[in-house]
Amino acid sequence: MLSPKPQHRPDAGWRFDNSYARLPAAFFARLDPVPVGRPQLVVFNEALAGLLGLNADALKGAEGAAVFSGNRIPEGAEPIAQAYAGHQFGYFTMLGDGRAILLGEHLTPAGRRFDIQLKGSGQTPFSRQGDGRAALGPMLREVIISEALHALGIPTTRSLAVVTTGEPVVRENALQGAVLTRVAASHIRVGTFEYAAARGATEELRALADYTIRRHFPELAQADNPYLALLLEVLERQASLVARWLMVGFIHGVMNTDNMALGGETIDYGPCAFMDAYDPETVFSSIDRHGRYAYGRQPQIAQWNLARLAETLLPLFNGDRQKGLEMANAAIAGFPETFHRYWLAGMRAKLGLANQEAEDAALAGDLLDRMHRHGADFTNTFRDLAAAPLPENSVLGTPDFAPWRERWHARLKRQPDSREVSRRRMTTHNPAVIPRNHRVEEALAAAVERADYAVMERLLAVLRDPYRDPPPHGGYHLPAPPSDTPYRTFCGT
Repeated sequence: MLSPKPQHRPDAGWRFDNSYARLPAAFFARLDPVPVGRPQLVVFNEALAGLLGLNADALKGAEGAAVFSGNRIPEGAEPIAQAYAGHQFGYFTMLGDGRAILLGEHLTPAGRRFDIQLKGSGQTPFSRQGDGRAALGPMLREVIISEALHALGIPTTRSLAVVTTGEPVVRENALQGAVLTRVAASHIRVGTFEYAAARGATEELRALADYTIRRHFPELAQADNPYLALLLEVLERQASLVARWLMVGFIHGVMNTDNMALGGETIDYGPCAFMDAYDPETVFSSIDRHGRYAYGRQPQIAQWNLARLAETLLPLFNGDRQKGLEMANAAIAGFPETFHRYWLAGMRAKLGLANQEAEDAALAGDLLDRMHRHGADFTNTFRDLAAAPLPENSVLGTPDFAPWRERWHARLKRQPDSREVSRRRMTTHNPAVIPRNHRVEEALAAAVERADYAVMERLLAVLRDPYRDPPPHGGYHLPAPPSDTPYRTFCGT
């Protein structure tokens, strides 16, 4: 286990113990964030601050604006920019935190460890001629989507605060600058291991692997082959995570290896979005021109990314490289079955099924095929299943769905649970609301263009209770009106 050496700041409650900064120096660069001119705290997640054991009152005003902008370094922090690499759209690149600074690792009163990272905090040695800054809109998008995923029960990094800098950032146009404070179990990525492997320093790679095991999976230290056990545990978590994404129609949008966290959290909310009409080919990202990261391809990409992780670990698996390769191939080959197990468990819950039958996957697949043919709304169609009676305008009431509904009703009768128990199961696994893309854009426009954060706060209030039916007059459950212009998301860099 890591040995905590906390330092206290009694006013805000920071307790830093910066274990990553004790790794070999090749894994980071020590530097402070670049100060900003006129920081203003515009978003502060008081509930998350409470979970972290921080004093929210001490961070709401000038102190919070100073810390969350990077203008003031809290006591005990050791700011670093992390080094890593990554396959971006299939091509390997040496990367690193080009616009982020890890302040350090905060320990909660219960002893849990969280990275506190500033995103948009200025240039670093890894900026690659970028300005190291972030615009307000993309940082607010990360707040909305990460909090929505958290409320949906999906592992994710979270957003503690957003500060406007009072300084413009130039992309295609001049935009408002902002800094996001991100909270994560860690920022160890597949790309971190790729970086170590590319350097060819096996002892650095071993130090990183041992550290990852100590920090996230201490029980694996006792395994016969801890490094193979590490790969298998990461594979299990990623299979579970991606299956959960698919259960709610989430599309990450940029599943590069530097955006796959070994702790199993969703990380990096650039061109992400939620699907309305079900179509496995759905892509929103403006930079994903060939659909590499489409909704339905996310499981395959996860397996591809994990294969890259396995390659980095080969020197640690076995002294005989061929035997190590056989171990890696066997582990990666097991991913589809592991993913399917999680996917099918999720679909059974969405269909109200408590027991297992061999034809359940076909039952779920048939429903999805019909939804695809009809362009049915993914979220609302599954939510309608739990309704009694069926909503009047539901696609499930059309003739094409009648044979499927008969099969489903017959299947429900072959389990011990009552129809009411099944209905309750469905209402707790099929959200009533997701961050509808037009609602997200509406909230971002109000905040960025008019400094009106009330629209975003109302949206967040609904998204934080996603399994409760929202007030019908709010329209939060409705997809966007028809449009001739396809919805597009952008990376933000």
